[in-house]
Amino acid sequence: MAQLDFFRPSPTPWNARRIVGPKPPFKPKHVWAIRQQLKNAGRVRDLALFDCAIDAKLRGCDLVKLRVSDVAPGGSLRERATVIQQKTGRPVPFEITETTRSALNAWLARRGQRADDWLFPSRSRPGEHISTRQYARLVDRWVAMIDLEPRAYGTHSLRRTKVALLYKKTGNIRACQLLLGHRKLESTVRYLGIEVDDALAMSEQVDL
Repeated sequence: MAQLDFFRPSPTPWNARRIVGPKPPFKPKHVWAIRQQLKNAGRVRDLALFDCAIDAKLRGCDLVKLRVSDVAPGGSLRERATVIQQKTGRPVPFEITETTRSALNAWLARRGQRADDWLFPSRSRPGEHISTRQYARLVDRWVAMIDLEPRAYGTHSLRRTKVALLYKKTGNIRACQLLLGHRKLESTVRYLGIEVDDALAMSEQVDL
């Protein structure tokens, strides 16, 4: 029988030096800071993508597949749009705020007329939209621009941002469920980490 070598170093765990767990939403000050950095840098496409991600609250796979006709049929930007989710097949409505419409108007003017209908077309793959990997890399850059840790945030931070603020202001978990397109209310509770947040809030009120 082979004897165990207790001095043999253990293999490096898969999550070494990684930040694991759900990515937190951005705070309003982070959203403002990223917008300002993108505006100052003249990054018209990135600003439109960032603002659209905040409003749409879509998974990355759905966001990158947005079409011009989803938000601006006939060339006129809508105030609301609806997208069918790839994961669940459920329709998800979202608002297009004035801030986002302004960013999209500037981007559509820069984008110009194209044969494809992708809202955010790929620059390296003609006829295709940007990939989810490219979107994730862009989010990392945006986060780094305001001196936050890129490993601590991700594309789901953008998806969570608006609904997290909505829940904090109203406590309306059903509205959050509809906006995220979740089938079950429990999924929304887990996704937003609401039970943990509520428990910590109650704990903070106990003065010993």
